[in-house]
Amino acid sequence: MISNETRIRVRYGETDRMGYLHHGSYALYFEAGRTELLRQLGLTYRQLEDDGILLPVREMKIEYFLPALYDDEVVVKSTLIKEPSARLEFDYDIKDLNNNLLCKAQTTLVFVDATSRRAMRAPDFFMELVSKYF
Repeated sequence: MISNETRIRVRYGETDRMGYLHHGSYALYFEAGRTELLRQLGLTYRQLEDDGILLPVREMKIEYFLPALYDDEVVVKSTLIKEPSARLEFDYDIKDLNNNLLCKAQTTLVFVDATSRRAMRAPDFFMELVSKYF
């Protein structure tokens, strides 16, 4: 397992009329978290895409507990929970700076060949990067 923590400040445009972080904005926070986790491994989405590998989201589950408010800072903890195969499975916790749990989520992404648009196994170079964590 490998984890990363990313701090994000809730921006006005991400909130609803109540000043709460809009439910649809959480997906962007999950993406920011897993992007930083990949960067921690020494890899970027851009590199993957340049190498002809796409990572679309196949599934997302979210459970909300408390709202994040405009201008709050939150911590997105992203964890790659299983050794990759053709899928990447992440867990997320979003907490405020007082360590209150705001949200829990899971996403499943799939490796896809950019040319054929078909699912593929995780490439060898990716498996080498994550092998020490599983």
